[in-house]
Amino acid sequence: MLDFSIKKDSHGQNYLETPLDGKVLLAIPQLNKGMAFTFRERLEFGLLGKLPARVETLDEQVERAYDQCMGYKTKLEQNIYLNSLHDKNHVVFYALVSRHLAEMLSTIYTPTVGDAVMGFSRKYRQARGIYMSHPEQAFMESILDNRSNPEVDIVVITDGEAVLGIGDQGIGGMGIPIAKLMVYTLCGGLDPSRSIPITLDVGTNNTELLNDWHYLGWRHKRLTGDDYFDFVDRVVQTIRHKLPHAFIHWEDFSAENGQAILDRYSDQFCTFNDDIQGTGATTLAAVIAAVTAQKSTLLDQRIVIFGAGCAGTGVAAQLVDALVAEGLSEKEARNRLWLLDRHGLLLKEHTDLRPAQELYAREREELSGWNSSSNINLLEVISQVKPTILIGTSAQAGAFNETIIKTMAKYVETPIILPLSNPNDRVEATPEDLIHWTNGKIMLATGSPFDPIKFKDEVFTVAQCNNAKVFPGIGLGVIVAKPRLMSKGMLLAAAYELSQHAPVLTEGLHAPLLPHMCDTIEVSKKIAYAVASQAIKEGLSELAVDKINEVIEEKFWKPEYLPYYKTGGRHG
Repeated sequence: MLDFSIKKDSHGQNYLETPLDGKVLLAIPQLNKGMAFTFRERLEFGLLGKLPARVETLDEQVERAYDQCMGYKTKLEQNIYLNSLHDKNHVVFYALVSRHLAEMLSTIYTPTVGDAVMGFSRKYRQARGIYMSHPEQAFMESILDNRSNPEVDIVVITDGEAVLGIGDQGIGGMGIPIAKLMVYTLCGGLDPSRSIPITLDVGTNNTELLNDWHYLGWRHKRLTGDDYFDFVDRVVQTIRHKLPHAFIHWEDFSAENGQAILDRYSDQFCTFNDDIQGTGATTLAAVIAAVTAQKSTLLDQRIVIFGAGCAGTGVAAQLVDALVAEGLSEKEARNRLWLLDRHGLLLKEHTDLRPAQELYAREREELSGWNSSSNINLLEVISQVKPTILIGTSAQAGAFNETIIKTMAKYVETPIILPLSNPNDRVEATPEDLIHWTNGKIMLATGSPFDPIKFKDEVFTVAQCNNAKVFPGIGLGVIVAKPRLMSKGMLLAAAYELSQHAPVLTEGLHAPLLPHMCDTIEVSKKIAYAVASQAIKEGLSELAVDKINEVIEEKFWKPEYLPYYKTGGRHG
């Protein structure tokens, strides 16, 4: 494990103590300063001659790193470079990306991370994170003891079964928790030396991977049923035993397993599924901003969600919670939502619905005058429901075609349309098409980034409905407040706070429905305050309200160098 401590001198200034020196110190990304080690530090830590004589500032290091990164022409090449930099020097990596966040976030995170995940085994370069493999489950405590970071605030866990829109990637899914934790640090100030990415190696059903001799994971079909959940239980028990205060974030599990895991543990400790709850909170924020800008309310909306997997049911759950907070019963709230999956509108008569889908399934008797088919398609639902809001979480490219959109626009003056699937080649409709098909009378956000679109005399800046705008603030709030559980109220507080910073509220109906990425750090702090405050209000945290901002600033890690001293070598 890392061996260092942060201390304060007699003037209250932080400095770092470590017994490590020489090449070992240069090889640890959490501690390496590279050319920024001062002459005194080089002398004290046995680094003289291991580096060129010049001492650089962090600004100079960042400028060189930016030039190097921009020398690569493709996003994937830049992703590889940035990950290599992350493996060498955390401070330079986070300083670089934070200064170019709007430009580089899509390179280290979605959508580019999907390409990196697909090539994980063939292009494996560097050990990072913790792999908990089913064949090694007898050694689980030892595996966790082998982590680099001794003190841990958060773990992000995946089993790689449902990665973005590209499906089962086995242990290649490790790229996702690594990227998530980068975003937690960049946007939420989480100390990168206090986190762990974990991949559960429970096999894969991806035949290409199973037949590829390069594949580095367990060559076995995925565990299912009791075998799977017994293994997950063992992982959770180990983490809870070794790291009892760690916030556990689940990522890219199948719709069935993701919801089951969340249901299994959400009343035991503070845990969070970003595909379900993060997507739900971000989408709810965009919807709130849109209806507020229209001078309407959630209670006035009719909402169709196309795609009833983790993301779709997660969005639905957040919308229901918000409608209940507005005064409806849960049944009344669910009746405002219409969900479709690959078979069409969810109906009670369908026998293969998951529990999360059954909540939104309709009785056939409700559909008097509708198409009598057992598979009621999206166009029929649009024609009958006349929705004000259409949300896509299907990963079906082109699912929102011209006929569907023009039918919706016949009944609604300014429809709110959110095609959220990513990466870009899975989006239900492109913003450009949506704007043309509605003659510019539309409010929209997408799951992937798109360039601004000029239509007639106006420019539409399309907000990316990116979970990175909400989960870092939620995580920071959890680390600050240390709540026993993650409540519905805390998630609603995060969504409402995020919505308050949308440019559409002050710049007109064609402005973004969510804040710009360059504002994410300050917005994350406000979300953290809202989450912590709600946890205190609900009796889930013992933190005093008047201490929240102080603790946020104390916990918020910044990419900067501290003076280094040999352990026991500094006096006074």
